Amino acid sequence: MLRDLGLSYAARFATTGAKLEGYLARKIRERGVAEDDDGRLLELDVAGLVTQMIELGYVNDDAYARSKSRDLTGRGYGARRVEQTLWAAGVGEGIRESNAPAEAESRRAAILLAKKRRFGPFGRPESFEDVAEDENGDPLERRKLREKQVAAMLRAGHLYDHVRFILDASSIGETDEWLAEAEEAEDANGQGETGPW
Repeated sequence: MLRDLGLSYAARFATTGAKLEGYLARKIRERGVAEDDDGRLLELDVAGLVTQMIELGYVNDDAYARSKSRDLTGRGYGARRVEQTLWAAGVGEGIRESNAPAEAESRRAAILLAKKRRFGPFGRPESFEDVAEDENGDPLERRKLREKQVAAMLRAGHLYDHVRFILDASSIGETDEWLAEAEEAEDANGQGETGPW
């Protein structure tokens, strides 16, 4: 029955060995003590079952980490948030490091979040008159707005240097050049555009 629960869970959800083990342990606790037909307590080898499922390929921490990293950066989250999410899922340190977003991917994610939230150059008015009016606004309000934008990007897991660059960028073209610079550096090093995976 425990094996069926594990297989059902692995078939429905992308998971890691640690998450599957936690799920199975929770199910055992919820259903009470396991006994055989004679009323004797059964010793359940949850770790052994999880190891067997990993060996059979039903659970793959590396594939999970790769998928989760792509998903999070594709939604605008930074490397620190990816690391935290993978750590919480029980992914080992070596796998977390090998699936961490590369520099270009981190910059791309930071720009994506700034676009979505209309931060930095993505939230500035387009016409000259609007820009002049915006610059003459209350300095205290501009400072509060910037602090909120910095906090939001840091919570999303971005590096402070990336946040500062984007919020200080004078134009969208400047952020595009910044991203292209990282992509060219990765291409020169042989990593390609999409990072280490």
